[in-house]
Amino acid sequence: QVQLVESGGGLVQPGGSLRLSCAAIGSYHNIYLMGWYRQAPGKQRELVATMTSGESKSYADSVKGRFTIARDIATNTVWLQMNSLKPEDTAVYYCNADTGWGESGWGQGTQVTVSS
Repeated sequence: QVQLVESGGGLVQPGGSLRLSCAAIGSYHNIYLMGWYRQAPGKQRELVATMTSGESKSYADSVKGRFTIARDIATNTVWLQMNSLKPEDTAVYYCNADTGWGESGWGQGTQVTVSS
């Protein structure tokens, strides 16, 4: 199982920005897919953004134009830059990684709260 460590959550006012970071622990060569999911209270976990090792990106419609995903393939690190945050973005954000050869994992989750 891929171990992931996240950081960067917090409390921000509507319209503000936050940057989440996630790094895979251990030696992994070229993790195929890394990304971010979120889960709000009473709701199912949903995809936010993913990025392949070939730099193909995918975003949920609700975050397009506001969130940007980036990766460092060499260090197996992924970031999520979140701008123009809205109260409905409030959730626990989870990092996810899939090596593409049978190993995957989730981060511990980081709380993002958007409130005035």
